[in-house]
Amino acid sequence: MTTPADGPPPSPEWAPEREVTAATAAALIADRFPELRGAAVERLATGWDNTVFRVGGAWAFRFPRRRIAVPGVEREIAALPVLAPRLPLPVPVPRFAAGPSAGFPWPFWGGRLIEGREFADVRPPDAERGALAAEIGAFLRALHDPALVREAGQGLPLDPMRRADPALRAERTFPCLDALAALGAWDRDPAVEAFLAAARDRRPPDGGPVVVHGDLHVRHLLLGPDGRAAGIIDWGDVCLADPAVDLSLAYAGFGGDARAAFLAAYGPVPADREAAARALALNLSATLAEYAASTGRDVLLAESLAGIARAVARP
Repeated sequence: MTTPADGPPPSPEWAPEREVTAATAAALIADRFPELRGAAVERLATGWDNTVFRVGGAWAFRFPRRRIAVPGVEREIAALPVLAPRLPLPVPVPRFAAGPSAGFPWPFWGGRLIEGREFADVRPPDAERGALAAEIGAFLRALHDPALVREAGQGLPLDPMRRADPALRAERTFPCLDALAALGAWDRDPAVEAFLAAARDRRPPDGGPVVVHGDLHVRHLLLGPDGRAAGIIDWGDVCLADPAVDLSLAYAGFGGDARAAFLAAYGPVPADREAAARALALNLSATLAEYAASTGRDVLLAESLAGIARAVARP
């Protein structure tokens, strides 16, 4: 008799439930949007939740890979057209949106392609991140404007992943760090483990929720050839939450003078919000590092490990 202990190992969290190929995407797009029939379709990027295709050289189409991503796709379709005109950096805007059909059971959508490379792939030197950091700080200041809660917050859930809860984030980070250590990808750092141990006793920050990207990390910031911000992508976790949820990028992606430039552009961050942002920065960096180490993505691994160190570095 086979028991769970000697059965197949569990699938990793990022494993797809439904994989869309370029040929499948082309057929679905042609069926739903005849004006794009015959356009060249090529895979552009793959994340945990969505596969993205370049279509006709000008459009980017997102197809869910997991059922859990479907509500996020629906939120993107509803929220991004409202948010985009109010933000100082490009974000995707759905131009083509399709609901479930016999050919594909989930919604998908396409918008103008934002050209750029992932921040994690470019890996600019830390000393050259100051101008970029200031751009992102200003972008988040605009996104976190309380007025956007009234204009774009209708129907958005309240921090459904509890990413602003430092105690929960700490608990979920320890297993990732254990996995990284077991893979030989990370040397245990007493400063990291001490921070996480203290975070177990922290409460979420006080303050009203704002509109947040929800999953703002080094793969979702695109850079242009000049190293400046080209756009912010992958809004499937857009929600209402404490600003700490997005400010985690200040601590994972930037340090020293660059972090100071980020915060100068953004504005004051109270101590409880900073602690929550650092806890989430550790959680996201460790999660991305485990994914990168398990899938052979060496550049992403290096940037994610650096993010772990930055998250506990002072100032």
